[in-house]
Amino acid sequence: MSKAKRLIEMMITINAKKDFTVSELAKEFSVSNRTILRDLQELEQAGFPLYSEVGAAGGYHILKERILPPIAFSENEAKAIFFACQALQFYRDLPFEQETISVLKKFLNCLPLDIQNNITQLQNKVVFWVPDRHCDSPLLRAIFEIAVNRHAATIRYSSIRSESIRTIIPIGLYAMNGLWYCPAYCTSADQIREFRVDRIKEIIEEKPYPKVNCPFPASIQEYLKNIESGNDCHIKIHLTDTGVKRCKTECLLARGLKTFPTGGGMIDMEIRRAALEWVADYFLPLGNNATILEPTELKALMKHKIGELYQHYFSQSD
Repeated sequence: MSKAKRLIEMMITINAKKDFTVSELAKEFSVSNRTILRDLQELEQAGFPLYSEVGAAGGYHILKERILPPIAFSENEAKAIFFACQALQFYRDLPFEQETISVLKKFLNCLPLDIQNNITQLQNKVVFWVPDRHCDSPLLRAIFEIAVNRHAATIRYSSIRSESIRTIIPIGLYAMNGLWYCPAYCTSADQIREFRVDRIKEIIEEKPYPKVNCPFPASIQEYLKNIESGNDCHIKIHLTDTGVKRCKTECLLARGLKTFPTGGGMIDMEIRRAALEWVADYFLPLGNNATILEPTELKALMKHKIGELYQHYFSQSD
């Protein structure tokens, strides 16, 4: 086995073991202890995070911040990885923001010059744009860690109407239209609620994962699938051509959208009853380009919102 191949395989082996002795590696790779010591010295000089302990219980250990072994990529695979990172560039906050920047620098610097130029040209032609919401989420990384560690957290949350103290058990995180959302079981509401991460103003306490009586999705993917297949409320909304164009851009509503050959269309679908408030807010700016037919609860909600808007403006003195 060549030295280069041995070093790569040694990196893979060390990553798997985490704790090892020189003799163990020497036996595994069929070389002398002295050769293994030289190899480990080269890996350390290259930045591989190792530390050693002397004594009967000593040996080598790998630090928590591990470095992965080299991986060979094709030209198209390199482009795919670059654009996967670029897709996140318009998000104001990311759980691994600094790491995303450093990995792109490392990645580009390792590519041949012609591929670097090719990627630059592609970058000028393709962009994964999301709207800039001007909302900072300084606690995104902390909420991410709480969700990954399956912990609960007591937070200070600022909603549209008020500020409150909540204890939540995050299901996970998802990003949509430039904002980060954290679906979580809320102990005070005794149900799963969605929390905008930029509205979490403080993490007061992190706690071990408690038991809950509410059905709890096993993953964020399961939660999002349940949102799409929610079926405890039926909505029926008639749309003009303008209304159809607007609803085609909204993934939740587009599922139930049907267009008519003569123009206009209809949204006829099942949704979660908890989403009715959002539906009312979405259709309010559409004015007479949308006519809600069902349910009565949604029509009443629209009338209430329109009444509040009317009172807001007509109560003002000129």
